[in-house]
This record gives sequence, structure tokens and C-alpha cells, in this order.
Amino acid sequence: MTSSPSRGALGFWSELPRDGRWLLSTVVVNTFGRGLTLPFTIIYLHEVRGFSLELAGLLMGLIAVSGLLATGPGGVLIDRIGARKVVLIGLACAVSGQVILAFGTVPWVVAVGLALFGAQFGIGWPANTALISTVVRGDLRQRYFAVNFALVNLGIGVGGVVGGLMVDVERPVTFVVAFLVNALTFCIPGVVLFGPLRHLTGRATSGAGTAGGDAASRETGEPDGPRRATSTGYLAILRRPEVAWLTLLAGLGAFAGYGQMESGFPAFARQFAEVSTRTVGFAFVVNTAVIVLLQFWVMERARGRRRTSVLCALGLIWAASWLLLGAAGVMPGTWGAVAVVLGFMGMFALGETLLQSAMPALVNDLAPDHLRGRYNAVNAGAFQAGTIVGPVAAGLLLDRGLAGGFTVMAVLVCLGIAVTALILRRQVTPEADGVAVPEPAMR
Repeated sequence: MTSSPSRGALGFWSELPRDGRWLLSTVVVNTFGRGLTLPFTIIYLHEVRGFSLELAGLLMGLIAVSGLLATGPGGVLIDRIGARKVVLIGLACAVSGQVILAFGTVPWVVAVGLALFGAQFGIGWPANTALISTVVRGDLRQRYFAVNFALVNLGIGVGGVVGGLMVDVERPVTFVVAFLVNALTFCIPGVVLFGPLRHLTGRATSGAGTAGGDAASRETGEPDGPRRATSTGYLAILRRPEVAWLTLLAGLGAFAGYGQMESGFPAFARQFAEVSTRTVGFAFVVNTAVIVLLQFWVMERARGRRRTSVLCALGLIWAASWLLLGAAGVMPGTWGAVAVVLGFMGMFALGETLLQSAMPALVNDLAPDHLRGRYNAVNAGAFQAGTIVGPVAAGLLLDRGLAGGFTVMAVLVCLGIAVTALILRRQVTPEADGVAVPEPAMR
């Protein structure tokens, strides 16, 4: 049964299958808890638990490191036992980690809590993406990921505002409550997966896959099904040219994007643009607002267009945004610098909406169903690696006063995103690239 595609939020919701609606219904609540705690965790460790800033920073780094280490095994587990079970394992890690953080008073205990929470990122991201991809397909899948991203930002944004009003270093119990609330928010998706979605597995039971995935299997002569998933390793997947270029694109995007959002941008804004911390905080509010307000608009305009073209536009927009931020360094401490910093964050957010309107769907349309976990793990691992290396590079340049070098680096990496996207276009089928996609199967 097919119908003409509907436009707007109501049209999107009406097209979603029942399982897709259940999956989407928990996003804001779940990410609310993340916004409630993550921006304030290092403050909690330093000012409430009394750890030095150096130690607190090292402990926070465990989130990214453990996430990266968990990604590879997580991808294998997704293909072997199914995405739903791996999502539940990730949720259990998150709940345990947050409870440990709430009551941990010594570094090794806190390290365990942060490592568990990081593991949830490492296995939960590819598992959740793989599970979504078993429920929605085609053009609807691309729109789902875009809407999901908007809801993630809405939840984090609201959580951050509430957390800022709630936590108080003079009242340590407020932090304990925040971590426990965050743990509770991770229980809610678990209730849905054990209840209305208990029938889902998120695991391939036959050779049927997406158009791109089936093509990938045919080109390599790989048999379909779970049996093949036990013998196909990450190196074999990365030898595929389209996967290699897509992985590079993901790493560059994380390096110049999310790797700088929490490090390079605030450091540049404070040290070289000389704006207030209040301005930096408000810039993140602008970021969230632009994503929430524009994601549907961008999503509709990305429909039917080549995803590689959308990613190329992302690279150009991000390059322009970093050039704009660099201009704030020549007018430090002025209202002009404030306007430029806020304008940068709005332009950067526009690029983010393009990224989420193209990248996840492209990955999952390339992936054969029986290797979906590994494909998503490769993509997640590239992003996590970029978010680890990006802050290091920014710190080396900005600590030496090389504001211009930092700007040039960010711009060149963003232009690299655009070039990589154009190269990737020649490696993927039109179907995987988002054109001539058949109508999604309704469930």
C-alpha cells in the first residue's frame, strides 16, 4: 500500500509504523536526563567530591575512551544477538553508571561509573540506530533520523536549563538527585522495549536487506543471513571503498564538529573573542533552538536529494561558520564579537540538521541487514575517535595562542568533508544515496 508522502510533523507521524512511534516516544525523556547531568558532571567531581580539575578531566575522558572500546564488540553483539538486546544492555550500563556516580566519593568508584556510562554510548548508539533501521525504511528512515536528532537536542536543551536551575554545589544532594533522575530516564526506554516492543529483535533472520545492503552483498559474493555475520570482520567491511570513504567522512565531521563544540569553540570564544561565559552558554541555547526549529524544514528539503550532496553542503556551511567565528577574534570584547559568536552557533546548527538528515540513513542503506550492527559500529567508532582527537588538536593550537591556525585547521577539515562527500557519491548506488528510493514498507 502506497500513498503520496505527507509533509510536516503530522504527516511524518501518520506515516510512521506503530513500532516507530513507540521508539520515538521516549527520546525527549531519555535525553532530558543527559542534559540534566552531563554539563555539570565535571563541576560535581571538582567542587562537590573534591577531586582536582586535572583528575576530574581525566575521569571525564573515560566516557569517550570506554565508549570507543565498547563500540567494536557492541557491533558484533548486535549482529549476533539482535539490536534490541544490546540496547537493553546499554541501558543497564547507563543506569548502573549513574547510580554509582550519584553516591561515589572516591576516584576509582567514580571511574567505574563513568566507564559504564561511556560503554552505553559505545554500544547504545549503533544498537539503537540498527534497531530503528529494522522498523523504518527508505525515505521514511531518513526523515526519522532527522526528527530523532531534533528531539535529542530538545531533551538535552530542556534538561540543561533545568539542571542549571536545580544543581547547587552548596547542596550536594541536588547533584545526587540529578544523577538518580538521569538513571530513571534510562529505565523508560527499557520499559517500552520489554513491553510494547518486546516482539522486536533487531536481528536479520534472512537475506533480505535494503537496496544498498543487498547490492553490497552481491558485489562481494557474500552469502546473506546470520551465519555470514559470524565470519565477516571489521577489516573486510572497511576494505569496501564506500565504507572507507564514509568512515573518513564521519571522522572528519566529528573532528571539526562535535569534537570542537565542547572544547575549541568555548576556548576560542573566551580567550580570543573575549565574550562572557553567559554568552557562551546562550550560544548553546541558540544551537538547540535552531536545530529544533529548522530540522523539519531541512528534512523536507533534503527528501529526494542525493545524501552526498547534502553532506557536501554541510561541509561548506561548517567551513563558513568557522570562518565567521574567526572574525570574532579581530574584535575581542565587543558587541560585534558577541553577535558573531551567536551567529556562528546558529550557522553551525544548520549544518548539524543537514548531517542528521543524511548520514545515518546513508550508513543503514549501505549496510546489509546481517551486518547492520558492524556498519553502525564503524560509523560510531569514527565519530568517537574524532571527538577524542579534535579537542586535543584544538588545545595544542589555542594553548599556544594560534587562533588563526585553529581557524584554518577547522576550515580545511570542513572543506575535506565536502570533498570526501563528492568522492563518496561515485562509490554508492543512487538508492543508497537517497534517490529513486521505493516507498517504505508499512507495518
